Amino acid sequence: MRDTRESRLLLVLLVAIAFALITVDIRGGEQSPLDGARQAAASAFGPVENGIAGIVSPIGNAVGAVRDSGERHNRIARLERENAALKAKLGSSDRNRSRAAQLDKMLKTAGTGQYGIKGAQVIAIGAAQGFSWTVTIDAGSRDGIARDMTVLNGDGLVGRVTTVGADTSTVLLANDPDFTVGTRMEKTNEIGFANGQGGRSLRVQLLNGKAAVKKGDRLVTFGSSADKPFVPGVPVGKVVRVDPSNGDLTRTLQVRPFVSFSQLDVVGVVVQPPREDPRDTVLPPKPAKPKPAPTVTVTATPSASASPRS
Repeated sequence: MRDTRESRLLLVLLVAIAFALITVDIRGGEQSPLDGARQAAASAFGPVENGIAGIVSPIGNAVGAVRDSGERHNRIARLERENAALKAKLGSSDRNRSRAAQLDKMLKTAGTGQYGIKGAQVIAIGAAQGFSWTVTIDAGSRDGIARDMTVLNGDGLVGRVTTVGADTSTVLLANDPDFTVGTRMEKTNEIGFANGQGGRSLRVQLLNGKAAVKKGDRLVTFGSSADKPFVPGVPVGKVVRVDPSNGDLTRTLQVRPFVSFSQLDVVGVVVQPPREDPRDTVLPPKPAKPKPAPTVTVTATPSASASPRS
């Protein structure tokens, strides 16, 4: 009991002294008699506090940086995924718009020529070894496709069907060296035969060696017996060069095809031929030639009242 009472008295005394020192320090302000002691304590313990802070702060900053870095990484990854999805969507939309435009143009061509067509898409390109120019389309016998059917697109003649499977078919392109199609000249009706030359122009031989032909004249398909392998009236190409006849019985032309064979996508297989030969009606109208602007010449006439100079 005695020790406990002494301890309590000492504790009360220390607390009273502490309160007294605090009161004196507050009332003294900057002139406090305890200011020197406080500065001495700060000088003694300040370096220790700074050292501890210098150790703790980088650790805290590093932890915060790692946390922020993780959040930034997740945010960047999310934005990259969103951008990729947006680009894919835009690309898909552009491709769909392109296909829709091709399909619309092809349907107009088929409608003008009264061709019954089955739409298809090019899904593979044949090897160009041995100058073989073919493509594979995603339509076959289940879709009513048969061998020796005409294939076209919105620009004109693409080729003819050579091999048919259940769901796919092979098309020999018009620029293949083994490809031959009968042609008819626009307006003059001169008949000839066009052959492919690979990546170059078509070579057309007219049966009339004296036929009047000029650069820019256009050709369509002549048509085959029973409309196989070619229906009539499909645009073939435009004359880019007329070779000299040299008295030959035939005349040779170089014809640029209307179809770009390296950019084939949507095509149509003619499953029903036209009732009548469309002749030149499937060809687009030629652009009108611009009329030259009238030239006005102004001539100065001397005035009658003007007196001659002496």
